[in-house]
Amino acid sequence: MFRVWWHFTLLITALGLVMGGAHVLELPIRMQYDPEFYMRVTSTLYPYFGFVGGPIQVVAILAAGVLTWMVREHVAFRTTLAGTACLGLSLGLWFLLVQPVNAAWAEALQASPADAVQAYAQLRSRWEYGHVAAFIAWCLGFALLLNGVVREAIQPSRLER
Repeated sequence: MFRVWWHFTLLITALGLVMGGAHVLELPIRMQYDPEFYMRVTSTLYPYFGFVGGPIQVVAILAAGVLTWMVREHVAFRTTLAGTACLGLSLGLWFLLVQPVNAAWAEALQASPADAVQAYAQLRSRWEYGHVAAFIAWCLGFALLLNGVVREAIQPSRLER
């Protein structure tokens, strides 16, 4: 059961890297878009990122939390705890930096096209770099969880407890 949970946690956490990695890779090109095109692309391209990515990240954080409890007496405890904390930090950064922009953009889109273009132009750096910050924290969390697996694998007899 222990190994299965560890594999599940790493898999779901790796899936959580996908959306953030996509944002990071798109950033240099998207920052060159004129405000109107940026608004059109951003307001139509990303709905499934939230519908799919949000639940994946929440499940990954919960799985990592359970894993942290499972390894509380193992050599991997500290790195697993730190990895779980980084995953939580990533989601916190997203709510702090990105979600307020999403809310402002949704409001502007309902007001008028001119308001929407202006809002997108004013807030795009926060939205883009907020995703970068959240991705870095998530990536660090994944790396720490992976480090915990490697550290524990060096002591295979402990995994059978």
